[in-house]
Amino acid sequence: MLKVGLTGGIGCGKSTAVQRFRELGVPVIEADLIAREIVSVGQPALQEITDYFGSQALQADGVLDRAWLRQAVFSDPLRLEQLESILHPRIRSEILARIAACTHSAYVIVDVPLLFEKGYTQLFERILVIDCLPDQQVLRVRQRDGSDDSVITSIMQSQIGREARLQQAHDVISNTSSITDFYEKIDDLNFKYIKLSDV
Repeated sequence: MLKVGLTGGIGCGKSTAVQRFRELGVPVIEADLIAREIVSVGQPALQEITDYFGSQALQADGVLDRAWLRQAVFSDPLRLEQLESILHPRIRSEILARIAACTHSAYVIVDVPLLFEKGYTQLFERILVIDCLPDQQVLRVRQRDGSDDSVITSIMQSQIGREARLQQAHDVISNTSSITDFYEKIDDLNFKYIKLSDV
């Protein structure tokens, strides 16, 4: 079974691509969903976070206070490093377990937003990058969730640069035109991955 890591900059259309692959019957594993699951109430990762950051990391109902945590690690590299050392090994092992469970498919898509930044490349045989123009990224994110342009730009700057992302990709889908065009490119790639998995 072919293992494909999917990534791309904010606003490039990863979620739309994931939705299309699912419509094509391809199993999709989402790192962001796993990240949420492993910090749910009762999970060891949540306890570790609480041990390190204190009870202020939790809401009154015992659920992780994501907004507080984001603020706590935003300008503190040591705290961020500690948080990532709690989360990423667990995310990685859960991704591997879910890949192993996908036994009846030609290939599997794993959506990892920080695939390059957090060293996930070695888990995959192919890296698929969803790409669009920087101006389109800003416009789409602004339209999607009303974020301020400066916030969007700072998120873009925290991610690996566009050129570096494209250089490391095996496959690139450009999402600069219509949704129909985007879907056609994904459908073509679906056939390519099915063929590659037969080799």
